Amino acid sequence: MEELATGYGLIEGPVWDDDRGLIYSDVINGGVRALSESGEISTIVPKRRGVGGMAPHAAGGLVIGGREIIYESFDGETHATLLTPEVTDVAIGFNDLTTDEAGRVWVGSLAFRVILGEEVRPGHLHVIDLDGSVRTVSDGIVLTNGMAFSPDGKTLYHCDARADLIRAYDVTADAEVSGWRVFAEITGASTPDGMAVAEDGSVWVAIAEGGKVMVFEPDGSVRTEIPTPIPMVTSVCFGGADLQDFYIVTGSRNGPRENCGTIYRMRADVPGLPIAPAKVALGS
Repeated sequence: MEELATGYGLIEGPVWDDDRGLIYSDVINGGVRALSESGEISTIVPKRRGVGGMAPHAAGGLVIGGREIIYESFDGETHATLLTPEVTDVAIGFNDLTTDEAGRVWVGSLAFRVILGEEVRPGHLHVIDLDGSVRTVSDGIVLTNGMAFSPDGKTLYHCDARADLIRAYDVTADAEVSGWRVFAEITGASTPDGMAVAEDGSVWVAIAEGGKVMVFEPDGSVRTEIPTPIPMVTSVCFGGADLQDFYIVTGSRNGPRENCGTIYRMRADVPGLPIAPAKVALGS
């Protein structure tokens, strides 16, 4: 496992871009950055805090989480707001997100400020359709976190970090959801955070405060565990030209020093699935 960059408060939202490399955020200190394959770091969106999830957009930019779900073009010329907390009467912001093959955006809303230790209230799962309209498709998610689709697009995996489990939703071709089941439960003093799915259907999950990544078979059984140098493992991402570079990002909690959030890379034995670009409307 290779250390690529360090000195961050809480790294989140890793997403691979063929031109820019690994794009990631620092939730606490702010900013969205890109780490090129040559090791150069550039700023894409300065200062923005609370970004828990990102995805590419076909228009040439990023869908970015936070208090609102927004679009930012890479050239900095185009901005759009895609989703606001008014989507429910309890939402205060949004965490992780992903896209389906058609280009819809799936995103979880938060109903309490996690870092401030507010009273826990469950949030929801929403879909931003291609025309920009929004549907709320599930509820009761205590602390919404990583999500990713199975290779055939028929299953959405979704981490609930406070319930210590990973949900699996059955998803129809027109993006309807018919309930959910428990895909896997996480035991011990650790929680499921960000995730990615590989080409063979295995589910790779960051285990926050557990100092590891867990790899699950499609049936929910554990294939293997990957130990990490820092306990606060926040998210994961496949990248590189062959999508076999596996990136692990971390935060500072319970680490050796303040601002010790670090990006690691290792070679995976299976390629990851590419994340489809969002194609949701950006408004007039």
